[in-house]
Amino acid sequence: MKALILNGSPRKNRNTAMMLRSVQKGAESVGAETEYIDLYDLQYTGCRSCMLCKRKGAERCRCYWKDDLSPLIDRIFAANALFIGSPIYLGDIISQVHALIERLHFCALSYDDYSNYFKGRINVGLIFTMNAPQSYFDNFYKSECNALSETFSFMNGSVGICTSCDTLQVDDYSKYSMAGFDEAHKKEMHDKQFPRDLEAAFIFGSKLCTK
Repeated sequence: MKALILNGSPRKNRNTAMMLRSVQKGAESVGAETEYIDLYDLQYTGCRSCMLCKRKGAERCRCYWKDDLSPLIDRIFAANALFIGSPIYLGDIISQVHALIERLHFCALSYDDYSNYFKGRINVGLIFTMNAPQSYFDNFYKSECNALSETFSFMNGSVGICTSCDTLQVDDYSKYSMAGFDEAHKKEMHDKQFPRDLEAAFIFGSKLCTK
């Protein structure tokens, strides 16, 4: 079992990364070989619509644009499980993850009949972290996150979502113009709820690597 774990956040040691590290530990606990990658270390864009992946005779499920993402796409399609973490910015996943999804999905899509070129099976886990409280996620974000998860149906495996809400954004709110947030509440959530979220991420990683 090979699992790729992709951190879409620019912050390498904060909430999204911590959730993904717990996912990694969970995957490894059931014997998976894991690789952890910070997407912000890579140089790439979204799909360039170069159409090289649609050429007759081209190898399918490959992106031919010469940048840092194309070799990673090759490794994704060779994996058994894929975990992608993203913070929610302005109600949406981060731009680096959008770009990854564009490239990943497009090279697997047939323009002959809109079928799926990919015939393997990859389990996909999506990890979302956000400043918004759980109730706000349930009322406004959950349906969009579920719709996003359906995008990965072309990978033919199980797709799951793991979230962490009401996260601690900075260690000392007094240093920032962030008076709209209750620092005491944020730190309480970080101390009491976030450890539960990390445990849920561990279980999430182990389950998707045993299916």
